[in-house]
Amino acid sequence: MTRGNARELAVHLIYGREFTGEEPEQVVSTRLDKTYYRNLGAENDIYEERPSRVQMQYLDTVVSGVANRADELNEQISKYAIGWNVSRISRLTRCILQLAIFEILYVEDVPTGVAVSEAVRLAKKYDGDDTGSFVNGILGSFARSIAAPETEEVP
Repeated sequence: MTRGNARELAVHLIYGREFTGEEPEQVVSTRLDKTYYRNLGAENDIYEERPSRVQMQYLDTVVSGVANRADELNEQISKYAIGWNVSRISRLTRCILQLAIFEILYVEDVPTGVAVSEAVRLAKKYDGDDTGSFVNGILGSFARSIAAPETEEVP
């Protein structure tokens, strides 16, 4: 399984948790159970191949991380989604944004550009081109804000 497929799977898990309220560890173990997972293969091609041990660690990290930092991540989304209340953003798009911001801030082996481009790809795939542009705008502004060196005021 590629990291891109693992990322898409993570979005599915994060999104599913929005409805079930399950603990992140429970979501991962239930949805990745061999029998359950095999049955999902008929619904979506990302379920055709099981995640490797490394991808399982990634999934555990990001699903738990997004769940545990949802308020912080939503605050960042709200800050950069100018004119939009976070509650107006579709749940799926919000999950994609949360994952990308979490990756940018907390997953060291994911470059910022990759997190942004993958989020845009997923937004376009599931919500259309306009949503991809919306996601790109939010994440681009967020990425520039954390990359810009802080300037000190000179007295």
